[in-house]
Amino acid sequence: MDLMEKLTILSAAARYDAACTSSGVKRGPAAGGIGAAADMGCCHSFSADGRCISLLKVLMTNACAYDCRYCVNRRSNDVPRAAFTPRELAELTIGFYRRNYIEGLFLSSAVLRDPDYTVERMVETLRILRYEYHFNGYIHAKAIPGADPALLEIMGRLCDRMSVNIELPSEAGLNLLAPDKSRQAIFGPMGQIRDGITENRDAVARYRHAPRFVPAGQATQMIIGATPETDLQILRLSQGLYDRYRLKRVFYSAYVPVVENTLLPALDTKPPLLREHRLYQADWLLRFYGFRAEELLDEENTQLDIRLDPKCCWALRHPDFFPVDVQTADYRTLLRVPGVGVRSAKRIVSVRRTGFLRFEDLKKLGVVLKRAQYFLLCSGRAAPGLRMGEDTARRALLRLEAPSGCAGEQMSFFAPCER
Repeated sequence: MDLMEKLTILSAAARYDAACTSSGVKRGPAAGGIGAAADMGCCHSFSADGRCISLLKVLMTNACAYDCRYCVNRRSNDVPRAAFTPRELAELTIGFYRRNYIEGLFLSSAVLRDPDYTVERMVETLRILRYEYHFNGYIHAKAIPGADPALLEIMGRLCDRMSVNIELPSEAGLNLLAPDKSRQAIFGPMGQIRDGITENRDAVARYRHAPRFVPAGQATQMIIGATPETDLQILRLSQGLYDRYRLKRVFYSAYVPVVENTLLPALDTKPPLLREHRLYQADWLLRFYGFRAEELLDEENTQLDIRLDPKCCWALRHPDFFPVDVQTADYRTLLRVPGVGVRSAKRIVSVRRTGFLRFEDLKKLGVVLKRAQYFLLCSGRAAPGLRMGEDTARRALLRLEAPSGCAGEQMSFFAPCER
């Protein structure tokens, strides 16, 4: 099998890994080396289905020792198998980078023989890139649960971002569909990466040239729709991961039926892409807007409304909180208004110090008035000609969402458009 045949098989096998993210690390070119990393450098190009393609996203191998029922690369599935040698993959990456095809490498792998052997091959690939080719660009590596902590420590010194896939939102789902994996084996590396990042931050503060450990932080990914967990369970898990392991990002991957199994959705089931999109919006609220999972959902409402974004739903359920006066409301209160984003809230707080704001001013500051007008006052006055009220706002917001209600895969990875 030649190199291009391997690339065809192993890049296709990696397409279900979510890697649509900026690099999160800024590193200039080094003398005698090749490449650099910009902190916002890996999000400029998208494929037709909305996935980021500016990284070479590939598996080390798809010959897996595990038999996870949801995975196309599982041991019992009859698919073509291939494996790169570390030298082949390193040379391929450098060749693509020199041709300006890619900005960096996203490296994952099936479990070949055992986790330690797999991580050794991945580490050797990164070693060749960093020390033989002096590649200074962005590298995202997937840690393999169950591997020796010493190997993961070496990998963390060679890559910019590491991630450990949590796979499924509950332990019951993991035991059912991925019996070779355990939550303990997944959370162990997460804790190690978290502690390593903290210790490295202290070391860099004391010694300027101390070697970096996972400078872009860690992330994870979970599959949505393969098991019956509710959105409330998923958001509680994500919130716990952010709080406990200080993750940079949780990725949600709508389950795409690729194998037939009685424990999984039928092959003709459509991926829950709109649900994935709403989870990303809710996740954005957890990370940047000060919301908690229990505010967005509760035991009576365990699923996000696919008709409206989560922030609008929260606002409609809390009419006593509104309307909010932009002239007097604090920053955190403004963040809770639909149509007001992080940037526009900061601009409002800054600009109102020098005078009174009008609705036309809010639009210039980036507020999405078609949503925000139902929840805002300017110096005690509502928008001209607007009839306030919960029912009016609900009907108007539903009309706004209707044109993009099932926009498909293009919407699945994008965050809310508020600024």
